[in-house]
Amino acid sequence: MKNTQVIINQPLSVTPCKANQKKFTAKKKLTCTKPPQPGSTQGNCPFDGAMVSIGAITDVVHLVHGAVSCTHNPWATHGSLSSGSQLYQTAFTTDFSEGNIVFGGEKKLYKAIVDVAQRYHPSAIFVYATCVSALIGDDIENVCKLATKAINIPVIAVSAPGFLGSKNLGNRIGNETLLNAVIGTAEPEFTTPFDINIVGDYNVAGETWNILPLFQKMGIRVLAKITGDARYQEVCYAHRAKLNVVLCSNVAIQMAQTMAERYGILYIEESFYGATNLNNCLRNIAEKLSLTLGDTILAHDLQERTEKLIAQENTALDIALAPYLANLKGKRILLSTGGVKSWSLILAAQDLGMEVIAATDGKTTEEEKAKIKQYLGANGMLLADTTPPVILKVLNQTKADILITGAGNKYTALKARIPFLDINHERHHAYAGYAGLLVLARELHEVLYSPIWKQISKPAPWDAKISYQL
Repeated sequence: MKNTQVIINQPLSVTPCKANQKKFTAKKKLTCTKPPQPGSTQGNCPFDGAMVSIGAITDVVHLVHGAVSCTHNPWATHGSLSSGSQLYQTAFTTDFSEGNIVFGGEKKLYKAIVDVAQRYHPSAIFVYATCVSALIGDDIENVCKLATKAINIPVIAVSAPGFLGSKNLGNRIGNETLLNAVIGTAEPEFTTPFDINIVGDYNVAGETWNILPLFQKMGIRVLAKITGDARYQEVCYAHRAKLNVVLCSNVAIQMAQTMAERYGILYIEESFYGATNLNNCLRNIAEKLSLTLGDTILAHDLQERTEKLIAQENTALDIALAPYLANLKGKRILLSTGGVKSWSLILAAQDLGMEVIAATDGKTTEEEKAKIKQYLGANGMLLADTTPPVILKVLNQTKADILITGAGNKYTALKARIPFLDINHERHHAYAGYAGLLVLARELHEVLYSPIWKQISKPAPWDAKISYQL
């Protein structure tokens, strides 16, 4: 395994990284650059973060070199869906034992790689280091090189063991692995002037499938999805795209910046949540691609198709949303999430006539924080502390009607006795795209007007005054 500090520094040395210490030498180091402190949480582990970045590639084996317990979180909580191979849903592990800790696990790893290659014939095998295998010094990089020669299938080491730091650091290490070992290793059969990559989307609940038909109608080809519903081969030739559309800046902006430097690929930061965001996104994609075309007729046709599509989709959406808007108008939301959802869902709520009165800024870049403040307005609250006591206090102060957050805070909503909507990786509903906004409206309407909230707001029977007649 490479030197730990080298692994940490590589994804944090690029220009757009908010934790780049060359830019912030006078400031305290940010969380993802700190070594873990015994007894303190780090915001999940880097291994889990690397699995988020790579684990959605569907036709490969994801082999965890460590204890079987390490396989639980990546497969149990990440709702990335596939339109083809389901191989990525199988949890593979070398199942470390005490004997492996004493004598090493390299031979066991090599045998496991050969075994899964013969039995499943994957397009590639990703091998993930964990705390145990990294601490005992197993050289998984060398084992992967030897196995690649033996089985003639790419075997790629992902060195993001849990002791390195935060989940966000693992996201970046996963992206670095794709950049250095996968992207640019194959060529597509053909290219078009309208090839784009979607970067930082993981097809949670099938959200990517709401977007792909829109690009097809615009005449745009999605060359590679990084990595939601992706196949290994398409990631290999992602370097031939003309534009990278970045959806989660905190996770993927470094990847887009590196691809811009290496391959000259333009990139833009966008969101697929809400009609306003999506309208802007489609227009910006058409505009950026027009710059690369070098043909004014093609550029004009692309922009014309884009405007026609936006008009058609918004007309249909307005009709479909009509039954919900009257009951949603004016409802107040506390939004506690991270990344692109922190700012884009504010505009999506406004599309529905709702108001986000407070939002958290976790896992966001400085640019995204500026967007949150702008969209919240002068009276909105930007929260850095997302602990349950703070959330409960803000809910009481603001009289919010609903809490939109991840599954971890559902108990906070129950304590406050207000409706709750899960927007995290565990969700089962796709909220992206025009179709996704309709689903979001329906889900918000159902949870807000569920009869349970009136029932739980009443005093318990044993607390009610009982009158006795003599």
